[in-house]
Amino acid sequence: MLKLIPPILGPELLTTLRAMGHGDEIVIADANFPAEFLGPNVHRADGISATDMLEAILTLMPLDEFVEETAIGMAVVDHPSQREPIYDTFEEIIRRHEPAKSFSTIERFAFYDRAKKAVAVVQTGEHRLYANIILKKGIIRPKA
Repeated sequence: MLKLIPPILGPELLTTLRAMGHGDEIVIADANFPAEFLGPNVHRADGISATDMLEAILTLMPLDEFVEETAIGMAVVDHPSQREPIYDTFEEIIRRHEPAKSFSTIERFAFYDRAKKAVAVVQTGEHRLYANIILKKGIIRPKA
């Protein structure tokens, strides 16, 4: 255990987050997400909710300030304008950590294509539907 680091972030995931550079992406996925055969490294977080994982990761990782979309979810299949309850929770967590950022969605297969290029997928035990989010890492500016 270390001070100020959320205990649900295991050593392998911490290593991945630390190694990521500006613009790299990581996926937080629900229990139904096809993580294992998508391509990126998979970190298992069974028993952890996607929202708890989002909270923990955003405690350490800044979001990209140079692009509009830095927290992207999967849109509801055949109903892209529908808002799932998990989206509001994602948005609340994002705004708490990154007040200038918001949550957006993209079509399911576009989400999969983008997830294939991510540094890693964190497969949670989340059972709420559409609890998948891609985060684009930002920078930490030097202290003035």
